[in-house]
Amino acid sequence: MITRRRFIKQAGMTGAGLLLTASLPARLTAAFSKTVICIGAGLAGLAAAYKLKQAGYKVTVLESRNRVGGRVFSHPVANGLVIELGGEWVGNSHTRMQELCSGFGLELLNNQLDTHLIYKGNYSPAGKWDYSEPWKKKWNELIAGYGQLSDADKQQLDQYDWWRYLVNNGCEGRDLEIRELLDSTDFGESIRHVSAFAALAEYAESSEKNEMDLKIKGGNQMLAEKLADAIGRENILLQHTVTKIDQKEKVTVSCSNGKTFSADKIICTVPTFALSKIQWLPGLPPEKTAAINELQYARINKHAVVFKERFWKEEAFDLISDEMPQYFYHATKGQPGAEGVLISYTIGDKAAVMANGTNAVNASAIAQTLAPCFGNIQPLIRQQVNYYWGTDAISQGAYALFGVNQWFRLRPVLAEPFLHTHFAGEHLADWQGFIEGAVNTGEVAARQII
Repeated sequence: MITRRRFIKQAGMTGAGLLLTASLPARLTAAFSKTVICIGAGLAGLAAAYKLKQAGYKVTVLESRNRVGGRVFSHPVANGLVIELGGEWVGNSHTRMQELCSGFGLELLNNQLDTHLIYKGNYSPAGKWDYSEPWKKKWNELIAGYGQLSDADKQQLDQYDWWRYLVNNGCEGRDLEIRELLDSTDFGESIRHVSAFAALAEYAESSEKNEMDLKIKGGNQMLAEKLADAIGRENILLQHTVTKIDQKEKVTVSCSNGKTFSADKIICTVPTFALSKIQWLPGLPPEKTAAINELQYARINKHAVVFKERFWKEEAFDLISDEMPQYFYHATKGQPGAEGVLISYTIGDKAAVMANGTNAVNASAIAQTLAPCFGNIQPLIRQQVNYYWGTDAISQGAYALFGVNQWFRLRPVLAEPFLHTHFAGEHLADWQGFIEGAVNTGEVAARQII
């Protein structure tokens, strides 16, 4: 079966082959292209720069934020505990992330969770609730049949949304409502906005826990820091926001602080919102500009609550609910200590509401939702931390969301190189929202230059 991941890797290798044209050997072609600017110090930009540095290229990384990591954002809280306000999970099938962590001596901890349920005011512990038998049977058939879908079948699936796909295949009532809660959490917006192909492909190709398997000990940002050290901190310039890219004659990149940089090639890894703010000379092709303006990003809010004790008892605790605080998970699993953190994770319109609420309002809502399971937990709250990706200055969202008729139509256009610029980033990955995808696209872009 040709998976999305294999397809993208093959496309990257094909692109690299096309760039090394017949007139010169690869080693001579590379000699004319030894300096590269990577725009963005998220995991895509860092992975690209690291691969180029290993190949002997001179690399400069320009980053708007005051830190490396991009949408990987580890945050220390009480007593040495670390939570993730950005990219959270490393999957069992994320081989490149596992290779990088092993190479840098970073330990991966089990981060799998067992889901509890609150539905219509009733609480069901993990293992005590399930879908109906007919729907479970049908779901298994759908997943098993994915490998037999033709390219035409997949493109047809991309023409309508995931909610409609579920309904058309007999999912209804309680099954449909719970699937909508869980699946919308995965995609960061209502599944009525998600391509049926994008959703089915993710579930059919991912691990049993949908890649919610592992986390880097000490915080996922540890990998960004290790990559930055390997690239050389002197080659990474923070608080350098790119405002103009001129490729008319030589390649020149201008920043908002007045500094300019020249190189032979560029790898641009920023999200499409930031990409749209850059002035391109000459201008981007109209179809690429249209794709940039069309792609949406998921509105996700993470509201972390530090509790004086881990009243939920189970290290692998998470919970889905049909209330405003939609999803909770134990964010300090595997980290020793009496205190612990639950993150209240909301998406779409709910995320905007939670983001605009005060700590007092959100604490009350969280306590009210958890009351059927644990009683009054509000006195145990010690600290709250909130981050809303929907208003992030650079991305205006957590990760890309491919809607109806977008995966096959937009992604190839967004990935197409433009003159001396190659593109990478989570939005171009095999599926969205994972660190692995960002790393893979950065390395594909680097291979296209080497």
